[in-house]
Amino acid sequence: MNADRTQPLALYIHWPFCVSKCPYCDFNSHVRESVDQAAWRDALLADMAHEASLLPDRRLGSIFFGGGTPSLMPPATVAALLEAAERHWGFTDEIEITLEANPSSVETARFTDLAAGGVNRVSLGLQALDDDALRFLGRAHDVAEGLAALDTAQRAFARVSFDLIYARPGQTLAAWEAELTRALGFGTGHLSLYQLTIEPGTRFATLAAKGELTLPEGDDAADLFAATRSLTAEAGLPAYEISNHARPGEASRHNLTYWRYGDYAGVGPGAHGRRGGLATVRHKKPENWLAAMARNGHGIREETPLSAETRAVEALLMGLRLDEGVPLTRIAALGEAPADTFLDHKGIAVLEDEGLVALDSERLCVTDAGMPVLDAVLRTIVRENALT
Repeated sequence: MNADRTQPLALYIHWPFCVSKCPYCDFNSHVRESVDQAAWRDALLADMAHEASLLPDRRLGSIFFGGGTPSLMPPATVAALLEAAERHWGFTDEIEITLEANPSSVETARFTDLAAGGVNRVSLGLQALDDDALRFLGRAHDVAEGLAALDTAQRAFARVSFDLIYARPGQTLAAWEAELTRALGFGTGHLSLYQLTIEPGTRFATLAAKGELTLPEGDDAADLFAATRSLTAEAGLPAYEISNHARPGEASRHNLTYWRYGDYAGVGPGAHGRRGGLATVRHKKPENWLAAMARNGHGIREETPLSAETRAVEALLMGLRLDEGVPLTRIAALGEAPADTFLDHKGIAVLEDEGLVALDSERLCVTDAGMPVLDAVLRTIVRENALT
């Protein structure tokens, strides 16, 4: 399948290093005593150049620096990568350039230089507005430092988002409503609000296995989710994705590319990409990725052609995270077959009766009631043979 060159391309750049590993985190993040900054800058530039050679005649609509902790990158490295990206592809007029940041004073001091280098949107990992909760989550900052970083970010960048984690052990509905109400008063145009989950291989998973960590579940978790949607909507930041809320025009354009199943290039350790019907995965461990760069001139570990059926199913699974749902014509085009080929209409009929999904001739959507049980809804919607 050839790429649709009329659509802007998204670029993801992964910086894998953190000062410490948070107990809930299963991202590709690593703690190292030292980092050869010049070597990493050169390697990322080379990995990007490889992707650019395979994606000609495209323009970038978004760039996302993720991690790890990309705010630990020297601003000069960020600027060099942005300069190279513009040289390789060119930018759309209103390109969104996001960098994930932790709210430490060291990293906050770089915000002005990062903005001068081209970053125009920051995603700040506040995670909680309670000092005890921040200690529980393994965060290095306290609330005061986090809010100081938020203030600096709002002065430095055109657009600011921040993350909060809720459904923490012992967290009551009233406590979360108060915390979220406070957060909504800070005036950002975007919030990412995640229910705490236990991910395999994390320190929290070890504690949970021992019975030492229990999260809200069932009706309690559903009440927290419903309150989140209600409060954000009332404040003018309705949910546009299961965990993301924004004012009109403030949704993450980069993440919308993923959820709408557009093309994106991924560079850096562990980065994934989708380009022209191919799935790309890069070596995950930083040292292995660097070795691959030296050996091959790129960090790719796997490059897999995707069947039409796989593309259709992936687009369904990603797109149904969005409140807008998925257009059935898009699924049919990707799958090179009628959309019904990939849908379990008996299951969908049951879900419709329960008010969990809405289906018409043009679009399939998961309702507000269906979002808290999205995984189960997706398993019901997609034909079983299409998931294997």
